[in-house]
Amino acid sequence: MSQKTALVCGVSGQDGAYLARLLLEKNYLVVGTSRDAQVNRFDNLVRLGIHANVSAQSMAVTDFRSVLQVVDKVQPNEIYNLTGQSSVGLSFQQPVETLESIGVGTINILESIRFLGKPIRFYNAASSECFGDIRGAANEDTPFHPRSPYAVAKATAHWLTSNYRDAYDLYACSGILFNHESPLRPERFVTRKIIAAACRISKGSDERLTLGNLNISRDWGWAPEYVEAMWLMLQQDSPEDYVVATGKTHRLEDFCAESFAALDLDWKAHVDIDESFFRPTDLALSQGDATRAKKQLGWEHQTDMHGVVKNMIEAELS
Repeated sequence: MSQKTALVCGVSGQDGAYLARLLLEKNYLVVGTSRDAQVNRFDNLVRLGIHANVSAQSMAVTDFRSVLQVVDKVQPNEIYNLTGQSSVGLSFQQPVETLESIGVGTINILESIRFLGKPIRFYNAASSECFGDIRGAANEDTPFHPRSPYAVAKATAHWLTSNYRDAYDLYACSGILFNHESPLRPERFVTRKIIAAACRISKGSDERLTLGNLNISRDWGWAPEYVEAMWLMLQQDSPEDYVVATGKTHRLEDFCAESFAALDLDWKAHVDIDESFFRPTDLALSQGDATRAKKQLGWEHQTDMHGVVKNMIEAELS
């Protein structure tokens, strides 16, 4: 069998880097995109030790000509769309950019695949944020009720992918991933913010950690495991959308408390709550039901929230 080529759009992010590593392990030729590949240092690829093995292409996902040129040049067997705004909180400050980078970016890739007429398999990164506030675990049939510009954009990309699959018979699917963390998360994400601050305090820092709403509950998993589900979705006989989750939820307060306790600290002695950090709308509960992924993909999480905390602290201290 000839070597497959994968185009990973957004390769410099957390998921893009872990996915690139996985694909290289599976003997893919991996091409990653960045808006300006000549100046991007691809720090996450460097941290994983794979920077030299990933070919980089400059691509502006909101520019159809740019997308079309790269897809035509690379001639990939698989495209993974992991690009676009990744922060729910920042999406309230940059709603237009969020919708453009996610929604317009997705349709540009889909339209490029349709225009070129090649048998390219397409993965779209949807999000559990699309579900909004739910009572119980969400599966692939749970209606969307997005409550942030980020969630609206992700829902748009999800339905665009579904539409192109039905209208043009493309192999196109969405992974509806619940929260998944790793040491590659930037510190603007609350999990890494907590872990990094706790580790600094354990080493003698006298700083205070300021957080927002600690009563929210999330379904936290381990990012390196979740990218395997992405790959598996594109190896099936026919395309389907899948929820990827642990099925277990924990309050942010529990995540914070466990992070500090692992370092023999009492979180209450080091954390301040600032209501200005609260979002205009936020989800009280987020929980996924990954039964379809387990049954059809053979995928199941191995690491729960407790393992996520342990792994992230170990990486931070090292």
